[in-house]
Amino acid sequence: MRKHSNMRALVFQVCAIALFAALSPSPVLPQEIMGSLTGDGSVRLIQADLAALEVDEPKKDLPCTVTPAKATLGFDLRMHAGYEVSIPLRELAGLENRLTIIFRVTPEGKKDQPTYLTQVFKVPPIEQDARGDTYLEGSYDLGEGKYHVDWLIRNVAERVCTDEWDVEAKLPDRDKDVALELAPGEIAASSLEKFQEEAPVERAQDQPGLNVKVLVNFAPPSANSAVLQPLDRNALLSILRSITREPRVGRFSIVAFNLQEQRVIFRQDDTSRIDYTGLGEALEGLNLGTVDVKRLSQKHGETQFLADLIQRETGGDQPPDALVFAGPKAILDQNVPGDELKKVGEVGYPVFYMNYNLHPEVVPWRDAIGNIVRFFRGTEYTITRPRDMWFAVTEMISRIVQLKSGRPNAGAGGQ
Repeated sequence: MRKHSNMRALVFQVCAIALFAALSPSPVLPQEIMGSLTGDGSVRLIQADLAALEVDEPKKDLPCTVTPAKATLGFDLRMHAGYEVSIPLRELAGLENRLTIIFRVTPEGKKDQPTYLTQVFKVPPIEQDARGDTYLEGSYDLGEGKYHVDWLIRNVAERVCTDEWDVEAKLPDRDKDVALELAPGEIAASSLEKFQEEAPVERAQDQPGLNVKVLVNFAPPSANSAVLQPLDRNALLSILRSITREPRVGRFSIVAFNLQEQRVIFRQDDTSRIDYTGLGEALEGLNLGTVDVKRLSQKHGETQFLADLIQRETGGDQPPDALVFAGPKAILDQNVPGDELKKVGEVGYPVFYMNYNLHPEVVPWRDAIGNIVRFFRGTEYTITRPRDMWFAVTEMISRIVQLKSGRPNAGAGGQ
């Protein structure tokens, strides 16, 4: 049942994180590829690893417990599956150790087309009498379909633990209209690098490309948080990427800001490709855990920063086809006064707000940015699930196209 007559496959590096219980945090471990691609595209593995993957009964020379994770839809519009493995620390005792994970994922009905993924972990010195467990987590991305996983881990002493399981990537019925990044039966590695550059997008040729300006508030959902968590940062990045991947959009202007620090941290004007590397470096410079003494002396400083940002970004001789805000709820002690917004006048293009809010029931009222969008008679979308993001971007782009073709006056200077 588990034999593969043809070992044609792609080799990927699995995205995984090692969490060593009771040990001090260690840096992200380097990823390595086991085996090599031959000229005909087949995978060469060492015989011991191949034999271990082919064994019908699990091997436990190295004691381990593997818990597979179901495939779930992420904000990047990929189905993420994975596993967690625990190993007793005493089994890794010594001055130096090394854990190698290799597994293959085979689509149902395509036994001759497995995909191999691998990750190598360097284990720090561990005492002989160490207690507790080491936990490793791994993930991989799937298109819709059913798959079989053959999995192994081994240490430097060639002790092996194997397991196998079936996994299905299936969108719920309510999400069937969501366009996934991977095709049915496609397998890819999850990536730790969230600021990788985008592949070129084939833009629509039958009409002029839209020019969209996006203002993203890279801030934690909670104003009391001193850290922008990876989950929230990646969701905001996914919103930005979903807009820039839209074929009907040709040019972008990106303004990344942080309301808490009252500053613009990155901008890129009138471009066809976003500099994600530069954006990532800018986000590393956020100091959410510190307070600038000058800001403390400014009454309603965040409100004034937001007012100034609106006036500056809605000006210019070449207005965009749409202005899009994105970010978590911005609850301020004072909203931007209407008199400040009236200084902007009629913007002449539609305004949208992609409000990232995982728990809308906690703060159900409109925030400061939502009030600005309402003033300009814009549209606000609440982004709680990946489906919300896909629907919002799809509808938003369609509305921009329709408004541009008819070119009605979509903005207003007051209510």
